Amino acid sequence: MEISLTTPALLFPAISLLLLAYTNRFLTLATLIRTLHKQFKDGADPNIKAQIANLRKRVNLIKNMQLTGIASLLLCVVSMFAIYENWQVFGSIVFGVSLVLLMISLIFSIIEIQISVKALNIHLIDIEKE
Repeated sequence: MEISLTTPALLFPAISLLLLAYTNRFLTLATLIRTLHKQFKDGADPNIKAQIANLRKRVNLIKNMQLTGIASLLLCVVSMFAIYENWQVFGSIVFGVSLVLLMISLIFSIIEIQISVKALNIHLIDIEKE
């Protein structure tokens, strides 16, 4: 199957928006961690330590989401260059790998969202008890 130079280029806006969303998640999580750190130093809430494992998982997942998303974008560029140089087979293979990396990034995103929702549900249950 022969793909044109514009085929990998179609992923650029999608991957860019995903990376922006991932960065926003990371920044929000970083703010939460800094807030919890300050509360921990002030001795406000004994449950803060219990949240550390959850936050560590989420930070690692976001890191993996970003890495696989960036690798996907990079391989899109490599694919475009290969197609530009008329290395069709190589360009198609690299583009396929780029798509697989994008799928992996999205799977990491699904897992991170599930962990985030579980954490929020714990807070909601705690509020409903009071």
